[in-house]
Amino acid sequence: MPDTGFSPEQQEYLKGFMAGVEARRGSLAPASEGNAPADALRAAQDRTLAAGGKLVLQEQAKRERHPLDRWDELTARAAAGRFPKPIEDFIGRYHGLFYVGPAQDAFMCRLRIPGGILNAWQLRGIADIAEDCANGHADITTRANLQYREIPAAKGREVVMRLGDIGLLPRGTGADNIRNVTASPTAGIDLAELIDTRPLVRALHHHILATRDLFALPRKFNISLSGGGAVEVLQETNDIALTAIETAEGIRFRLNLGGITGHRDFARATGVAIAPEDVVSVCDAILRVFIAEGCRTDRTKARLKYVLDRMGVESFLLAVEDRLGKPLPRLAATTPPGAPAKHGHIGIHAQKQPGLSYIGVTTTLGRLTTAQLRGLADLAERHGSGTIRLTVWQNLLISDIPEASIPAIRSGLAQLGLGWEASALRGGLVACTGAAGCKFAASDTKRHAAELADFLDARIAIDQPINIHLTGCHHSCAQHYIADIGLIGAKVERGEDMVEGYDLHIGGGAGPEQKIGRLVRKSVAHDELGPIVLALLQAWQRDRAGAESFHLWSASQSDETLAALAAARVLEDA
Repeated sequence: MPDTGFSPEQQEYLKGFMAGVEARRGSLAPASEGNAPADALRAAQDRTLAAGGKLVLQEQAKRERHPLDRWDELTARAAAGRFPKPIEDFIGRYHGLFYVGPAQDAFMCRLRIPGGILNAWQLRGIADIAEDCANGHADITTRANLQYREIPAAKGREVVMRLGDIGLLPRGTGADNIRNVTASPTAGIDLAELIDTRPLVRALHHHILATRDLFALPRKFNISLSGGGAVEVLQETNDIALTAIETAEGIRFRLNLGGITGHRDFARATGVAIAPEDVVSVCDAILRVFIAEGCRTDRTKARLKYVLDRMGVESFLLAVEDRLGKPLPRLAATTPPGAPAKHGHIGIHAQKQPGLSYIGVTTTLGRLTTAQLRGLADLAERHGSGTIRLTVWQNLLISDIPEASIPAIRSGLAQLGLGWEASALRGGLVACTGAAGCKFAASDTKRHAAELADFLDARIAIDQPINIHLTGCHHSCAQHYIADIGLIGAKVERGEDMVEGYDLHIGGGAGPEQKIGRLVRKSVAHDELGPIVLALLQAWQRDRAGAESFHLWSASQSDETLAALAAARVLEDA
């Protein structure tokens, strides 16, 4: 090293320190091997190979050169205006870019918004990027997040960089990584909450981004924290589900593991209660056991659920304790958290801060124009604290509104073409991107959801909230299995043609209504949905006991009865 004023001992220390830093980054790997994967990834792959397994293509690509070290490849493709080939697309997802051809010859970019909470200035930045680099829209996802669509090949890298400029770097939002951490959207303002989860989400978010070994997973991973508030966050659908509870020792988080409702499983009880200060370290240990034990030879069996199936919950917890170096505390007597308010994400609600309220803003199935994004930022700044909170229901909240400003913010929302009220049908209407923008989807979910809502609202007024979810494919991004009425895209024969349609599931639920919906009828053409769903809702309102919910009423009906209701209406309309 040149003479810098440091003693020889200090210079040697600095040389060793910097060498360690560079080795950790992978830049000192031999040229023949490319940039070496992170230690945890290499070790997990080595164990698979030593056992005689064959790595799948995605694992081979990660082994050749770690995806986080392949920014230069994205840069070269952007300069050439070229979209990625399949394995290149997989690698690019580590940086948040998804090539969605053939549905669209374009990139989609999924953001990373911890807990779904962002500031007005960030929302304006999101609008600017949508206008300059995408299709002029941003879509709210079912993980309280945003995504862009119709990004040209030359603009993908620019989108990622500009998101980083506003503190929303989309690293790890796709492929085999930990997705956006979800949490109670009313954290810190909820009258019913047991704990404000925002500091924990922030700490966990930065721990994930700053820990290279955690980008070594065999498949994607979801984490969610519920602080016990009034708005559901669907935490039991996540790989790690943390729910605040009251115990004799104070507020703790009940730990459930392995939720993946697309595979018909909610997160399983572990009997573990975690202190808030241990959330990050416990999540880290769980992730490291998953990295070590997850399957790298079969993508269909690479989720945490299958590790738990193989090891059992108790053996898995023992491995986590071994990583932690201490036992996990088991649950003592608890007070269950209060039930969330179904459709509590809609309307005006008092905060725990005296004199302030939050307002649940309704969107058109999650889509926001740049004008709406900027308008929402202005309203949040002018009438609140400048805070916008996304929810897993494809809508958003504006918080910290003084009572005197409520008329003005309602007027402002109306001018933007947005609302704060919704029918009991529309309040829980959720649809994934569908065939208009996803190559896996069998049906145009957003269009069909809008058509279904229009059909039903013109013919029936129901008096209780109901959730209707439309998802385009088996990935179940709209979580059809946990809806009162769940619809998954399917191709339906009609004469010699194939038309878009759905398989119909009934009776799913989350939270206190936790249940996987039952398949009642397969292959319903999209233009038959309205009469069939109407018949089910009419039967519920006609035959229910008192104020019985659709969830409870449908649970009391046989599959045959529900199928007959649907079939009778189809015959009647034929």
